[in-house]
Amino acid sequence: MTFFEAVFLGVLQGATEYLPVSSSGHLILAEHLLGLPDIPLVFDVMLHIGTLFAVLVYFQKDWLSMTSSLFYFKWGKRDDDKDDDKRDKNLYRRLPMCLMLGTIPGGLGGLVFSRYAETVFRSPWIVVFMLLTVAFLLALAERFSGMEREFSNIGLKDALIIGCSQALAIVPGVSRSGITMGTAMLLGLKREAAARFSFLLSAPIIAGSGLYEGFKLLRQQGLGAFSPDFVWGPLAAAVSGYLAVSFLMRYVARHTFYPFVYYRIIVSLFVAIILIK
Repeated sequence: MTFFEAVFLGVLQGATEYLPVSSSGHLILAEHLLGLPDIPLVFDVMLHIGTLFAVLVYFQKDWLSMTSSLFYFKWGKRDDDKDDDKRDKNLYRRLPMCLMLGTIPGGLGGLVFSRYAETVFRSPWIVVFMLLTVAFLLALAERFSGMEREFSNIGLKDALIIGCSQALAIVPGVSRSGITMGTAMLLGLKREAAARFSFLLSAPIIAGSGLYEGFKLLRQQGLGAFSPDFVWGPLAAAVSGYLAVSFLMRYVARHTFYPFVYYRIIVSLFVAIILIK
């Protein structure tokens, strides 16, 4: 893999990780359609680590509020506590539990099906099928969901259901952000709330998979396994990932997900025609 290939794949990963279009699906399609070298799973994971920094930086206030809430203990009733302050503190005390619970299904799915992610699931036809499937899910969410619930209304039940949907993201073409945002919207969350929780929920499982693959590689091959590609690719993914998160959070405040539905359908049909020929 050359420097330019590593940077290109990093930009592609970061740009598509947080948009509901499937980063892993686009990486696999790039391999087959552009003649790029096969992407080792560990390099794919390192690209995800790059995108992890993007969501950590963008939502730094949320992470700091959750951290500080763990050390907040209220003894008795205080008259000077404002209602908004109470709601914020309750939310950020509950949110870490929601993220932990929502991460469990994805972690179990990764442990059970990781070997298939490296082999069977990398078929372009699977990518085509899942692009269409999640496009249908997003269209259903836009058409039938009331989308009236705020981010502060997210509970443990919501987190578990959304987490179960995240477990399906191990299949290329699904899109972690696409399926979690679509599921959250079907649960009645507003688009902004769905996107925000989806991005926060992605952090623990990306960090976990990155640490797991990193330690496994160190144990098997040592520091020599880490080439410069492991620097430039993730760095490019971090920058493009931050820009993608920033764009989508502004976009969903006023617009629907239908353009992404159409994009997924067009790409899947285009790839299917190429594969048939």
